[in-house]
Amino acid sequence: MLRFGIMSTAKIGQELVVPAIQDAENCVVTAVASRDLGRARKMADRFSVPHAFGSYEEMLASDTIDAVYIPLPTSQHVEWSIKAADAGKHVLCEKPIALKASEIDSLIAARDRNKVLITEAYMITYTPVWQKVRSLLADGAIGKLRHVQGAFTYFNRDAGNMRNIPELGGGGLPDIGVYPTISTRFVTGKEPLRIQAVTERDPEFGTDNYSSVKADFGDFELTFYISTQLAARQVMVFHGSDGFIEVKSPFNADRYGAEEVELTNRNHSQSQVFRFPDSRQYKREAEAFADAATGGKAEVVTLESSKNNQKMIDAIYRASEKDGWEAV
Repeated sequence: MLRFGIMSTAKIGQELVVPAIQDAENCVVTAVASRDLGRARKMADRFSVPHAFGSYEEMLASDTIDAVYIPLPTSQHVEWSIKAADAGKHVLCEKPIALKASEIDSLIAARDRNKVLITEAYMITYTPVWQKVRSLLADGAIGKLRHVQGAFTYFNRDAGNMRNIPELGGGGLPDIGVYPTISTRFVTGKEPLRIQAVTERDPEFGTDNYSSVKADFGDFELTFYISTQLAARQVMVFHGSDGFIEVKSPFNADRYGAEEVELTNRNHSQSQVFRFPDSRQYKREAEAFADAATGGKAEVVTLESSKNNQKMIDAIYRASEKDGWEAV
């Protein structure tokens, strides 16, 4: 059993990840750390976790954990991932793991010198939904892929929310722009060559709140839009010469609808719907991480893949400042 320490009492940890780890077959939460010991103890008691620490450093120095889950503000991800690795702990860090692709080089170095696992928490890559999309594309179910279309939006103008605070790494592209990019790269195994984009920023917060993106992958294009100030919507469509695949609730199935993949043929005479009720994506993520950290063969998101994904986000920002194409 891989023993997790939770670094902070963040909402995503309490509501989604800690329950998933506790439900997993090969890992368990044994410690919670917060800069406020009272908050750490309250969360530890809630989940029957035996240890609570009043600082992150104290937990990293403890032999009660083998790995850490980091849901801190984005601006702190690189710093604490390196500190955890240097303490000999495996690291599962919330996305985005960094705000610049170049920052990931220091994470790769920390991983290699400490011989630990560091991976970015893209829970979608562990779901049967996205595994199915990948297998359908590999099997030629829609012929030649020509276009991928996506959208991910929600509405949030809370000034106190970290997503609207630039100093904490807020913004739409770091928060949700990474999902159309990672999912497309995951299922196709391809990398983008160049980008065109338009990005708008909130005049009060200074964070990016809308982006419209066109990415050239050579054999196909990806177009998507994301926003933190539009009505909630999620969709991904993969369009080929012989049909198309629509992922109905691609990223947050529990909030956006059923976990379904629909395959439709060229002339709409046949359609197949693949349903995946309760795929428990965070549980699958935790189990795959624990397996890989203990020498198993589970596929996880590598830091090299994370760097390529962040290179794409970096290119979107650069492309938004100019007309025409920007190389990735």
